[in-house]
Amino acid sequence: MSEHLGDPVPAQTSAVATELRVVVGKLRRRMNSGRVFGDFTPSQIAALARLESGGPATVSTLARAEGVRPQSMGAKVAALEAAGLVSGAPDPNDGRATIWSLTESARETVREARAAKDDWLFRAIRATLSADEQDQLAAGVALLTRLADS
Repeated sequence: MSEHLGDPVPAQTSAVATELRVVVGKLRRRMNSGRVFGDFTPSQIAALARLESGGPATVSTLARAEGVRPQSMGAKVAALEAAGLVSGAPDPNDGRATIWSLTESARETVREARAAKDDWLFRAIRATLSADEQDQLAAGVALLTRLADS
């Protein structure tokens, strides 16, 4: 781990970084324990999330965004299509390409999954943390957002 100039306690910062990585992983696993997209791989779920946030896209565009080969992304999209989660339409600018979109069923499933995660977090926060701790958590979320955006 590299030391940064002006960091008065590099060992403490290193320990916090490790603890943060571990707790974020644990929290992620807890939130995904009731996975709605159970049999799909993380990369297939990432493609769904990319289509949900970025809108319709070609396999090539999805592949670039996810850092994989178009052939690999094509296989992922084919599995999602077979499950009825995405549908394709001809690209009006390139008749050889297909533009993929989430189906309405997939959009509803994403909304339900997000709502379930939000509900679990809400209940866990209320049941586990005092009002002061909830305020501390809110401040911590702002700090985590800064880290994620850096």
